[in-house]
Amino acid sequence: MSVLAWYDSRHLPVQPVTPSRPSIQVSSNNYSTVSSVGELESPSETSLSIVTQPHITLKVLREAKEAGISCVWMQPGSFDNEGLEYAKKEFKAAVGGNEGRAGEGWCVLVDGDEAKHRAKEEKL
Repeated sequence: MSVLAWYDSRHLPVQPVTPSRPSIQVSSNNYSTVSSVGELESPSETSLSIVTQPHITLKVLREAKEAGISCVWMQPGSFDNEGLEYAKKEFKAAVGGNEGRAGEGWCVLVDGDEAKHRAKEEKL
């Protein structure tokens, strides 16, 4: 299952960000994409799940901060120490690091349901 499919299977509102494709199909749903974080319609009401290579992630995090996004989730393998430190300093909530139940870091596919429940409790 992909990260996008996880959001789709839980009927969560999702907007893929990728400069390489105009849309992405998951199950029977076709999602239009935007090419950058700055193009998201309601960034202040958006959380960002990052699935980029570490050398791209810091740029994405800076774009997200500038756009007004307050919460980010960095998937395993998507960050280095610099990106992780930036996210934890600059965002209201930042999930990332080597913890989590998957053994490789916090992964939405493994840890997402618990995190979603906690976010509701904390009103994030």
